[in-house]
Amino acid sequence: GAMSVDSITDLSDNTSKLLEALQLSHPHELDARRSLGKKKMLSLNPITWQVPRIVDRCCKHIETHGLQTVGIFRVGSSKKRVQQLREEFDRGLDVFLDEHQSVHDVAALLKEFLRDMPDSLIPRELYAAFLSTASMEGPAQLAALQLMLFLLPPCHSDTLHRLLRFLSEVARHAESSRGPDGQEIPGNKMTVSNLATIFGPNILQKEKPGEKDVGAMNFEDSTAVILVLQRLIEHYQTLFMVSPELQRDILRRLFQTDPDVIDYLLRRK
Repeated sequence: GAMSVDSITDLSDNTSKLLEALQLSHPHELDARRSLGKKKMLSLNPITWQVPRIVDRCCKHIETHGLQTVGIFRVGSSKKRVQQLREEFDRGLDVFLDEHQSVHDVAALLKEFLRDMPDSLIPRELYAAFLSTASMEGPAQLAALQLMLFLLPPCHSDTLHRLLRFLSEVARHAESSRGPDGQEIPGNKMTVSNLATIFGPNILQKEKPGEKDVGAMNFEDSTAVILVLQRLIEHYQTLFMVSPELQRDILRRLFQTDPDVIDYLLRRK
């Protein structure tokens, strides 16, 4: 029953539609608090969560050890250690990142992976469409972004969701705060705007790595990329939430074309 794909081109039109329909899950499943102390319910999504191990492990490491690190993603790293980690992941080794690993090395590894992906995290054919939302405002902008997120292949969608959740958590620790005993907890200084400036060009790429000088992006495109990624970080929970109305609409359509899928969904539910 499960399918794993690396690119939207691997799917026929019919398979793609069925896959998108089967991916729909109830909004409450995204709320981790609901599952505390309860037996985990089966999701309507039969597809394995497709996030590259390197992305998930880098995010978890920084969430555990680096949220209070000032200038995370901006401070330099050891090129030698980053290259060694990269080679270990490339060889398929089960790389374990612990407290002895430099947070800055792991941060650099994550940026490098996103920058050098053969197919950028947001597919290049959607680059112009995503940038066009920069001139929009309010609900119309978010609605357009959500519809385009629905076009992403499952592996890209899952990975982008994991990354945005991580970046949102980093931004939440940007400002200094006080601990329970009144001690000052330093902020990492990485606001949503700063994170969007760093990650925007790695996620939204017009050209493949090496095709053209990345620095050749014009000012208008650069500004739009940062603004779009800011919106994605700020509203990722809403953007990745499929509304009950849309679910019902898709189910009604599938009832006409693929009643066996409806039967499958109801049995899984």
